[in-house]
Formats: sequence, C-alpha cells, structure tokens
Amino acid sequence: MSSKLPGVGTTIFTVMSRRARELGALNLGQGFPDYDIDPRLAELTGEAMRQGHNQYAPMEGVAELRERIARKLAASYGGDFDPQTQITVTLGATEAIYSSVQAVVGPGDEAIAFDPAYDSYEPAVRLAGGRCIRLPLLPPEFRYDWDRVRAAITPRTRLVLFNSPHNPSCTVVTRGDLDQLAAIVRGRDIVVVSDEVYEHVVFDGRTHASVLSHPELRERSFAVFSFGKTLHATGLRVGYAVAPPPLTGELRKVHQYNTFSIANPLQHAIAAYLTERPDTGRELPAFFQAKRDRLRGALAGSGFVLPPAQGTFFQLLDFGALLPPGDVEFAERALTAGGVATIPLSPFYAEPPKLSVVRLCIAKRDDTLDAAAARLADLAGRLSRAGA
Repeated sequence: MSSKLPGVGTTIFTVMSRRARELGALNLGQGFPDYDIDPRLAELTGEAMRQGHNQYAPMEGVAELRERIARKLAASYGGDFDPQTQITVTLGATEAIYSSVQAVVGPGDEAIAFDPAYDSYEPAVRLAGGRCIRLPLLPPEFRYDWDRVRAAITPRTRLVLFNSPHNPSCTVVTRGDLDQLAAIVRGRDIVVVSDEVYEHVVFDGRTHASVLSHPELRERSFAVFSFGKTLHATGLRVGYAVAPPPLTGELRKVHQYNTFSIANPLQHAIAAYLTERPDTGRELPAFFQAKRDRLRGALAGSGFVLPPAQGTFFQLLDFGALLPPGDVEFAERALTAGGVATIPLSPFYAEPPKLSVVRLCIAKRDDTLDAAAARLADLAGRLSRAGA
C-alpha cells in the first residue's frame, strides 16, 4: 500500500512524553498542565450528564455554548459574531485547523506556513492534495520577513497558516504584522487560517492581536481557539472555529463528515461554566507569567539563557553558551543526563537552521518547575565544568 504521508512518523511530543515516562524524567516537553482543573468544571460536567445531555450534540455545536462564545468574542475583539452562521464547535483546535484546510485547499493549491510550524499544518495541506510552502522564522527574534512572504505568493496560493501567540517560538504578532498580512492577501483568492489557541496567554502587558480585531482579515479568515488551553484541560478536546458565513458553510461541509459533533455534556458544562465565570481567561496572563518568571529566576546565572517568552504555555531555553548548536542532541542530553524532557525546535522546520534553543512547558505545578530547574541547573554546572 502506498502511504499518503510518507516520511511522517510519530510526533516529537509523543516520543518525548513516552521516553520521559520510561526514564522517570520530569516532563517539560508536551504542553499539558500537571495540576488539577477547576473542580466546578468537573461538577458541571457531571450535572450535564445527569440532566440527560448524553446523545449527539448538534453538528455545529450546542446553541448555548455558541452564544457564550459570541459574547466572549465581542468583549475581546469587538463587533458582532452570529453564533448561527459564524461559530462552529470542533474536536479541539486541531480538527478546526484540519477541517478549515480541507474546506479551501484542493489538488495543486499552495498554502504558506511559517517555520517552526505546528506539526499538524503540513499534513492537513498534503491530505487535501495541496503543497505546503514553508517560510522560516529565524532565531533569535523569530520575526516575519514580509518581503519573503510576498515573493512566495503565486497564482496557486490559496491559504496562509498563521499562528499567534506562536508555538513553539513563544512570540506574538503585532498589529503591524496583521496589516502586512492583510496587504499581501488583498485582492487575491487567499484565505487565512489563524491559530489563536493561546489568545489569553500573553505577557508583560501585551495584547493579543487577533485577526478578528482586524476588519479586513476578519472577512477572509478562519480563527481557531481552544477551551483546552483556556480551562487548563487539554483532554477536553473542545475547540471552535470562527469565520464569515461563506467560509463557515464550507467548514461545516467538512466538519459534518469528519467528527460530525463534539461531546454533548462537555459542551453544556463549558457553557454553564462560562455563564458562571464570564471573565474566564482574563486571569491567565498573570498566572502563566508568574510561572515563566519563576522558571527564569530559578535558572538565572546557570549558564542557560531564557529570553522572556512573549506568550504561550512555553519558554525557550538557550544552551548556546555551554554547547555548540544542536537542539535535538541537547534535548537527548537533557533527558538522559539531566532527567528533564524538553522539545527541540528542529522538527518544526522543513529546513532547520542550526539551533541552540529548546522549548520548555511552564504549564506545570510550581514544585515541578522548581525540581526541573534544579536538575537543569545541575546539568548546566556539569557542562560548564566539562568545558572549562
């Protein structure tokens, strides 16, 4: 049998998490919290099941949840969002991205993605029969080269895959970046998929620049969000896509034959939770910035450099002062000799540059972060002494 995705293997997240379990290492690799969710969310999930919400949900999502989402979007980004024609509940953000790509990309089409790119983007494009054009964001700043983006546009370009706050580089885009993107796609048959799952996790007083807050981009974009990130519960697998009615119609054509509908009691529970706590998400910048600063403070003076993350669940660690570039090799060393699982950035590039950074997850208990920092500091000391 001929594979439709030759060369695609198990994701780096699965590999590193499995090896962390096997070696008894602390897992700062895969981006999931190791602390409990709000008990009220668990209570509301049980209540929803006891109330009989145990059969298929509507294909487009439970009406009460879509209405709560519309209110949240209006408060966050301004404007009105029709829950009937613009909001679709999906099986996490990954399904929203996949279904969006399938809705607009066909055989021979091209989609632009920015490396380091989340690993689900290119397979979705290839399964649609398209070709993914990978443009690098280069360290240390990981900023967009908009001239290079303009040069990459062809008559076959149908999609731009955009992500902010950006995983895994931990950067956020500016309003100026959105203006540049809008100018590039203006007058062309190009749609944007904007992965905004970390919308609330921005630091140092920054504001998330959403395509939904940009009038021009809002009319030609799928914006993708995740309750798993906002509610500290990645296992919920409840996300949503926001798009103008014509794009929503095309998305739902794919969604109905992909997952059809999403867990009914979870949707009712989340809707009830948002009704009780309408400010959900506003506490996340301070919550995660404190964890970022705790980890950075614990490793200050270790020999590792941790440039302050601008957003996401993550923080980069630069080992370049202690070892030559080679992020995959360092991740292996950190795991086996340091007892800490990290994620290298090279697997997220089509053509990786020489990298001296790995990604750490800060969505962990404080004692987990402290223990991991102690192990990494000890590793840094051993590396420093070995190089002296």
